[in-house]
Amino acid sequence: MKSAKEKMIAGLPYIDSEGQLFKERQYAKEELKRFNDSEPKQLKFRKQIIQKLFKATGTRFFLEPPFRCDYGYNIAIGENFYSNYNCTILDGAPVTIGDNVLFGPNVSLFTAGHPLHFEARNQGWEFALPIVIEDNVWIGGHVVINPGVRIGKNSVIGSGSVVTKDIPADVVAAGNPCRVIRNITEAARITYAENL
Repeated sequence: MKSAKEKMIAGLPYIDSEGQLFKERQYAKEELKRFNDSEPKQLKFRKQIIQKLFKATGTRFFLEPPFRCDYGYNIAIGENFYSNYNCTILDGAPVTIGDNVLFGPNVSLFTAGHPLHFEARNQGWEFALPIVIEDNVWIGGHVVINPGVRIGKNSVIGSGSVVTKDIPADVVAAGNPCRVIRNITEAARITYAENL
């Protein structure tokens, strides 16, 4: 029989009151308290906490405190990742973030979900589905990314968006619910270069 942790990571329904999961969340909270309470100059100290907590990191990354997550061990970030203030990642399922990804302030990634019917929800059942953010993505401030979403490479998600479905590569998407507004073409590079 699978443990609650095995079910959680596999995307199966589980009840998270099991002792192991509670202990792992407590451990993450303790590590993140150290991270969030650190002095601004303690950059190496904060980096070491994240490297210890996360499944994988690139060599260059920066998370502005405060930062929150459930476990940490389901989060993998690529090279040159930056997260602004107040990022929250509920990582019951794997969260995979590619290279050169930027998060604005107050970005939230939620792998966790709950049953629609109240009886199952009241019994404590929940599930978690993976989130993938591919390379070169910029997530604007106050964006919420829901369970099971993939955001394609090079895309930009506008501030305040709630992402409920996959977003393809090379687009600007925004809104609640988030939808594609336009493609990002070579013209965007040329326009920007002309203004330098």
